[in-house]
Amino acid sequence: MDRFHLMTVFVAVAEEESFAAAARRLRLSPPAVTRAVAFLEERLGVRLLTRTTRLVRTTDAGVRYLGDARRILLEADEADDAAAGINATPRGHLAITAPVLFGKIYVIPVITAYQTTFKETTVSALFVDRVVNLMDEGLDVGIRIGVLPDSSLRAIRVGQVRRVVCASPAYLKKYGNPQTPADLAHHQIIAATSVSTGSEWTFTRGTEKVGIKLLPRILVNTNDGAFEAARSGFGLTRLLSYQVASEVATGTLEVVLAEFDEASMPIQVIHREGRHGSAKVRSFVDLAVERLRADTALQ
Repeated sequence: MDRFHLMTVFVAVAEEESFAAAARRLRLSPPAVTRAVAFLEERLGVRLLTRTTRLVRTTDAGVRYLGDARRILLEADEADDAAAGINATPRGHLAITAPVLFGKIYVIPVITAYQTTFKETTVSALFVDRVVNLMDEGLDVGIRIGVLPDSSLRAIRVGQVRRVVCASPAYLKKYGNPQTPADLAHHQIIAATSVSTGSEWTFTRGTEKVGIKLLPRILVNTNDGAFEAARSGFGLTRLLSYQVASEVATGTLEVVLAEFDEASMPIQVIHREGRHGSAKVRSFVDLAVERLRADTALQ
């Protein structure tokens, strides 16, 4: 059997964790998928998958082979795109990732504009508030907030954000504005664990960093939850500036302690650097960079 075909089948089964689902995805019969995986394992002399009555899982060897297979198939696609010419029409499936609220506010409009222009593409989006490894999860493009440690990725800076403390005007009228970070001890605190780990908020005073330990009245694992509690007038919360930009502009929320904010964090569009950039990735990255750089809330 063709080696690329075997890799493609294996990747589909590993990602779907099901032979039947992989068969539907590839438009093959289930027996054909089963034969391909068995042939590949026999050729390699190692078991790549463990099967139970309900799930299919990759073995340790399968995990390693999955990463290599994804990379090889990606490079093959890039080579095809390069041979077709740099002006080839973007087509095929594009997988992207971004933080949850950032994806909802900024990335969804880019996706819809992209697919309106390029009719032969499909897009899947993974919106999660954690650092995602593009290669491990089979993703093409990501938007990441913060310093990028992985030098194997190409990063294009499109803006910056900072952590801000905010509350509703009604709350501040009732309890007063904190003048220093230490004043937070006398306020009702709403903490979003996805923005600040634990119950300590860090501020700057000149070149010095100051950590303030807090006892949150509400501790929530989503930014949405903290946002809604603050907007309702319950207390002070700390979120990223883009998450509250619209409410701050309309006066629904007010920023306090701005002079003690930490340094801004970069927003970057990232993608895997290949020998040849595929048309679908280039086109999406170009559009995302243009749109995000034009948004004043991110500058």
